[in-house]
Amino acid sequence: MNVLGCNNITFTNFNAIAPANSPNTDGIHIGRSTGVNITNSIFATGDDCISLGDGSKQVNVFNVKCGPGHGISVGSLGKYPEEEPVQDFSVKNCIINNTDNGVRIKTWPDTPGATTVTGMHFENIEMINVRNPIIIDQEYCPWNQCTKEVLH
Repeated sequence: MNVLGCNNITFTNFNAIAPANSPNTDGIHIGRSTGVNITNSIFATGDDCISLGDGSKQVNVFNVKCGPGHGISVGSLGKYPEEEPVQDFSVKNCIINNTDNGVRIKTWPDTPGATTVTGMHFENIEMINVRNPIIIDQEYCPWNQCTKEVLH
């Protein structure tokens, strides 16, 4: 589900389930929205349980179960010029189970502009069978589609 350009919206007891091997199945992707609350929900997908794109502000995730999937992500950011900042993201009292990642921030290399991420708060998150609990990836490049040259 995409939540784009929304203000002051709440998802409670919301479940998004897709096969673990299904690509591009974010549970909820939020972009350019303010005041999004996700509570008491379950996300079992083949991609991010919850992802934030540019312009996401005041997003709260409480009492959510995530897994399988890629975890809870901010980004990817920085692929396009003039992206808006991500601000005030809180994840609290969540269980992340059988995922590739726990919580992560992912930005593209050689970004055409600057995108800031501020006010991140992660509290009381239980991770079970999570390959990478915390990742800050500043050279995110899915499917090798980046133009950054590697220097040897």
